[in-house]
Amino acid sequence: MDVSAGDVSGVPYGNRSAGPYGTVPGARQERPVHAQAARIRHRWCAASLACGWRFPDDWPLPEVDVVCAAVARRGGVDDAAPALVALAHARAAAGTGLEETLGDLAALHSVLSAGVEPADAAEPVASVPDVDALPTRLLRIVAVAWAEIALNEVTAGEVHDPLTGLPTMAYLRTRLAELYRQAARDGVCVAEGHALVVISLDFDGGAVYLRPAGMILGADVLRDVFDGGESHAVLGSSTVVAVVPRSTGVAAGAVRLRRELTERFAVDPQLAESGSARVGVMRLPADYDGACRLLDSLAKR
Repeated sequence: MDVSAGDVSGVPYGNRSAGPYGTVPGARQERPVHAQAARIRHRWCAASLACGWRFPDDWPLPEVDVVCAAVARRGGVDDAAPALVALAHARAAAGTGLEETLGDLAALHSVLSAGVEPADAAEPVASVPDVDALPTRLLRIVAVAWAEIALNEVTAGEVHDPLTGLPTMAYLRTRLAELYRQAARDGVCVAEGHALVVISLDFDGGAVYLRPAGMILGADVLRDVFDGGESHAVLGSSTVVAVVPRSTGVAAGAVRLRRELTERFAVDPQLAESGSARVGVMRLPADYDGACRLLDSLAKR
């Protein structure tokens, strides 16, 4: 994430004592950093609860201490911004909503704006923090970081990919788990009865914008060729696969896939010149965990 030089409100690092957070980042250098961080943490927690944090036991995370230590050091936002990103990721992963995450951020902002020197650490919060008072850049950094994790969680739970209409990897994992349980009960090997047919797309660096069109074509061809009880799925941004029973003629189906993909790509000169589609037949691993690792590696192509 790009964090340019200067504070979230535009104050250069060289004039840190004049920043919006008073003397917090380092105007009193004789005070140990860990003591300053502990004071920030105590005030921050109290302010966050006043701002509406619902479950006190869920507030403390390891990333909270990282943020406090970063703010207490002289580096200020230069160090705190990555720490805030990590905290936003952790909040989203823990199921904390965006509104509550931003309220917690507003609590930190209010504490630092008021200053934590040298008042009694037990002093109550003077007012409820205001999310609308957050600097825009600070809000953007945290909101984007939270969304990165939250949207991934939503996508991982979807049954179908919106672009291709194929099931997602989460579905294919479930289907493979069923196959491996059935094979274990019957005392056979999954690889003896099924194979993984893979279509991998590749585009020139300047033509990656064509990838969605290629994925749609690849999904259509996969459905046309394997139109029975095969399990289809999309893996990552460039791969579609099918778990195919060997009794249906896997090799013949792969040949037909290559032919039809070539014909479909040839219709669009841009696709034909800048992209390619590789078709392969892969043996499924001996156990379910191995199959999941195989899917993960294909999704990274």
